[in-house]
Amino acid sequence: MISLQQNFVAAAVAAAFLAPVAPALAHDGHIVVAQAPATVKVAETGAALRDLWVGHIFWVRNVTLETLAGNKNAAAAAEKQVVSNARQIADAIAPYYGKEASDKLFGLLAGHYGAVKEYVEATAAGSKGKQDAAFKKLTANAGEIAKFLSGANPNLPFDTLNGLLLAHGAHHVQQTRQIKARQYAEEAKTWEEMKKHMYVIADALTGAIAKQFPKQFS
Repeated sequence: MISLQQNFVAAAVAAAFLAPVAPALAHDGHIVVAQAPATVKVAETGAALRDLWVGHIFWVRNVTLETLAGNKNAAAAAEKQVVSNARQIADAIAPYYGKEASDKLFGLLAGHYGAVKEYVEATAAGSKGKQDAAFKKLTANAGEIAKFLSGANPNLPFDTLNGLLLAHGAHHVQQTRQIKARQYAEEAKTWEEMKKHMYVIADALTGAIAKQFPKQFS
């Protein structure tokens, strides 16, 4: 029987491709990205953000693999990289919004990872109740991040961001379940979807920031 949580995960992944398009955004195939003039600075910033966001899922996946395998030391080492990566993502917005905003984003990203970690640990323990609690934290955190970023940048509509972040969280959940079940072929497909989704988020942030601060990207 498919649980409500499984239904939500499927719906959240689908929502990433059905999010409403605001006037400041444009549709690019299956995704929604903010548009900005193509300059070297935009390209460099976009590439850097893509690398950072892919780094996020790379290190979280390592934490997941090692936690489910019972390798505590390896999981702890990977977790240090997750935290370092989150700090780098947060620092990337500091030149535009300042240190206070950067620290705020870091705290929100820490909350995101904390919820994912709780879900992974609950999965390792086979606790449905703790899985549900972690999942609620994950979805609530998506809304908090979307609210923060949309409040800072008018080119990032809340509904669009929230849909993208919910789908991102759902990818973590799906990946965790597949690794636990040793569904490696399915997890490989999820990994490819996760990477593409990170590009969507990174590109949306790049385009929105470049539109908001055109002089810094000219």
